[in-house]
Amino acid sequence: MPSAGRPPRLSLEAILAAADRILEADGPDALSMRRLASDLGSAPMALYYHVRDKDQLLLLLLEAHAQRMPRPDFPEDPRERLLAAAVTLYELLAERPWIVEVLTGDDLIGPSALWIVDLMVGAAIDYGCAPDDAVFVYRTLWFYIVGNLIVRVNSARRRARSDNPAYHEQVIGTLTATTHPHLATVGDRWSELNARDLHRAGLTAIVDGLLPPRPADV
Repeated sequence: MPSAGRPPRLSLEAILAAADRILEADGPDALSMRRLASDLGSAPMALYYHVRDKDQLLLLLLEAHAQRMPRPDFPEDPRERLLAAAVTLYELLAERPWIVEVLTGDDLIGPSALWIVDLMVGAAIDYGCAPDDAVFVYRTLWFYIVGNLIVRVNSARRRARSDNPAYHEQVIGTLTATTHPHLATVGDRWSELNARDLHRAGLTAIVDGLLPPRPADV
């Protein structure tokens, strides 16, 4: 039983660390000031001396992770630079999938992460795209990255809750060659095929499809 008296002294660092653990384990929906205070053995009101609300807490976490993002040396060739940056962004976010959920669910962003967006847009411009088209190139890659990771996160959470195959996997597994000749040929391997991590191949195909051929390449 906790002892009576003053609650333990909190620091912003301890609050951020505890929030990060909750996000890693259970995702953004599980994070609340009440849950965070409980994990810290404190009262919810004590947290408000350090952070205004959940949004400010998430912004601080996003910025902290953004500041720790490694900045590798990228290729000089614009196409290779764009592809390398897209793969880097995917793999960094895959290590912290809750960040994807926050970025797509709220109007929040860590300003220190914008260097990689600028790099990707700049690579497309250096390749020969107009600025507006370069933004389209970036956004298309971003939507692929986000969609891929969110599907993987949700699938992993579902598997953690149940050992049974997902409903769509069960349905596809029962299809016949008479009604669905193409799906039936892979139906028994649908789960295995969907579990493959082919993000590099996917990003490469998107980059190749988005960047127009240069005159020298035609």
